[in-house]
Amino acid sequence: MFSTTASARLVEGGLLSQLAASRALIEKGEPQAAVEAARETAHLYPNIAAVALALGQALMAAGHLPTAIAEFQRALRIDPALDDARFAIGCAWLEAGEAQKALEAFAQLEETPDVFAKMTQANEMLARPRSDAGYVRHLFDQFSADYDARMIGQLGYQAPRILRELADLVIQPPAKLRILDLGCGTGLSGAAFKDIAVRLDGIDLSPRMIEKARARGIYNSLKVADLETALGSDARYDLVLAADTIVYVGDVDATLAGAHRALVPDGFFLFTVEKKDGEGFELGPKRRWRHSETYLRARAAHAGFNICGFVECSPRSEAGVPVDGFALALQR
Repeated sequence: MFSTTASARLVEGGLLSQLAASRALIEKGEPQAAVEAARETAHLYPNIAAVALALGQALMAAGHLPTAIAEFQRALRIDPALDDARFAIGCAWLEAGEAQKALEAFAQLEETPDVFAKMTQANEMLARPRSDAGYVRHLFDQFSADYDARMIGQLGYQAPRILRELADLVIQPPAKLRILDLGCGTGLSGAAFKDIAVRLDGIDLSPRMIEKARARGIYNSLKVADLETALGSDARYDLVLAADTIVYVGDVDATLAGAHRALVPDGFFLFTVEKKDGEGFELGPKRRWRHSETYLRARAAHAGFNICGFVECSPRSEAGVPVDGFALALQR
């Protein structure tokens, strides 16, 4: 029979081998296999911080960010002094676009070159005049399962209806249009415009929202992409939509320029924003950007658009209170 000490060494040796195997699978570019191996190890050793850390790293490599963060948090509950887990959760928050949470994690670590580089990245993220793409993707991946019920039932979401009514006013005569839906989400705007579309394409940052949109069966094509970088130089759409999308962008110049490139001559760009009084734009308490009328008018003209519709509206509610906003119709 083995002694207690010898048994402990064998267990430790087996565990170290399993952790190394999981890391090797990540390095080989097989993250899902790494997740399976790490889950098996976690089942055998549920209360060891290094095991939770390894599972979190495998999940993160496989793109399962929310569950990876949960495993890093579990590792720190087991061993609050595990700096590797604290660094990992800082990196995960950074990937999720949660720069402030990342800084809070990194601030508890010795400032090594790696930590300093990540803190610099987080501070740069906070200074950008738009919401980080990782934050938007993470947010809507989490909300995708019950997005429609939440938006319509709880938040009184009206942006697609408002844009359709605006389109009926400014686009005459009604015709079958080639339409691009920016930030298409689950397809609520696409559904509102499908009857006047000869072609309907959608772009969204969230892969899970794209899956929901695809299930509607109304889009000709769907792509996971960032609205600021996805639009090339091909002018092929008669109408570009952005319902409740530009609230995640402060500086609208890149979005307006992209929409202008995507539109045929005399094409339309219709979108909603949340209202800011005075000048410029600002980040609101819900991490959604607000834009002023003077700012939007000036930037639309700078981008080469004519304003053919500019109305006050309430695209949604927050805690039962209507949110003040604008709906714009721009023509190339």
